[in-house]
Amino acid sequence: MSAGPMGAEPVSAGPVSAGSASAGSVSAEAANAGSIGAETADAQPVDARSVNAKTANAQPVDARSVSAETADAQPVSAETVHAQPVSASSASAARPGPSAAPATAAAPAAAPPPVRRGVLVGPLGLAWRPRVLLVTCAALLLALALVVTAIAVGGARVGVVDILRTLAGHGDALDRLIVLQLRLPRVLAGALVGLALGVAGALMQTVTRNPLATPDVIGVSSGASLGAVAAMLIGGGAESVGGTLLGAGVPAVAALGAILATALVYGLGWRGGVQSYRLVLVGIGVGAMLDAGTSYLLVRARVTQATAAAEWLVGSLSGASWDTVRPLLYGVVVLVPLALAGSAALAVSHLGDEIAQGVGLPVQLHRLAVIALTVLLTAASVAAAGPIGFVAFVAPQIALRTAGATRPPLLLSGLTGTCLTLLADTLARTAFPWDVPVGIVTTVIGAPYLIWLLVRNRKEMTT
Repeated sequence: MSAGPMGAEPVSAGPVSAGSASAGSVSAEAANAGSIGAETADAQPVDARSVNAKTANAQPVDARSVSAETADAQPVSAETVHAQPVSASSASAARPGPSAAPATAAAPAAAPPPVRRGVLVGPLGLAWRPRVLLVTCAALLLALALVVTAIAVGGARVGVVDILRTLAGHGDALDRLIVLQLRLPRVLAGALVGLALGVAGALMQTVTRNPLATPDVIGVSSGASLGAVAAMLIGGGAESVGGTLLGAGVPAVAALGAILATALVYGLGWRGGVQSYRLVLVGIGVGAMLDAGTSYLLVRARVTQATAAAEWLVGSLSGASWDTVRPLLYGVVVLVPLALAGSAALAVSHLGDEIAQGVGLPVQLHRLAVIALTVLLTAASVAAAGPIGFVAFVAPQIALRTAGATRPPLLLSGLTGTCLTLLADTLARTAFPWDVPVGIVTTVIGAPYLIWLLVRNRKEMTT
């Protein structure tokens, strides 16, 4: 029989000749006493006593592996055999030739898992996924386009060239009046309010791990509304209401009311720490009580006072001025970078309290800091334009789906809130014969989205 490649012919069940499998031809690493390696069964018949019934078939013996089931007295386990492969020189047949089987090839190493690479932006070294960065840049361009559009359209249309010339200080008196005094403060206030609400909503939904959680849920807006209405109505007089809306009295009291309401919710929800679900439940109850107090003040007020307060409660940008924009701008410039600086810790907390504690994140302290940022951003926006509904809820969810992320991206959520607020305010000024409060338009947009999200989540829970 020819000395071809081993395993090319089936193994027969006949006896083994004395010269075909000598004791020195099998390496001690390949088999124990009496065991015959697969490569020693060259073309000679193998004794049936040394071959297990499962290996005595018509299948060819693979020269690259040694079966543990062919061992007679002391079978060799598969792990031992694979850990110590038999070389071709030490475990060859009695007639080694050029056709001997090559050495066993090492198994290829497992491929490492794919690494998600990010783009480092800014001095903080924030890692951005390419899709998130691309969508964020697109949202920024859209927000700038909506700013220009909101300034241009209205009762008196102003061209883009005239807007740019006026902003550069070369426009005529009429353009300066329309652009700089009437429209630009309102547009900037709407953009900043949307940015603050979008970031605040993303913070709240991430820290509570609940897509339905917004600053409205934990009573922030309710506390601000109660404080503002109390300031307007207790001051008395319709004239004082209109003057107070443009001053610093109502914004300051509204911010104070939001902070006190959140402190009450946090204190009532503390049980050796604050859990997300308890915070939401307590916030709903406290918010309902604060709304009842606001309704009582409106019922007891005079008609003129109640009308002005009701318009503010809906959320309106009609009274925005440079005095409104300045404190809001200062708050956004300080608070939004602080929120972005904590993005890494926020991502860890989104994985759950146990994992966050396991990696060394102080969960309760971090949650308190996130809630404080949420309250301050919401209070600043409510003080400037009133409680504009559904922006803090809708903007993070839109950002989440457009970015394809696992949690709402903060900056993208803020820019989405800016786009929603500017679009709603532009429609409120131009699509109706009278000036509609922006909060009504955002509610019309956000309420159907809330219903759709509730129905979608119910279907996912039942399937």
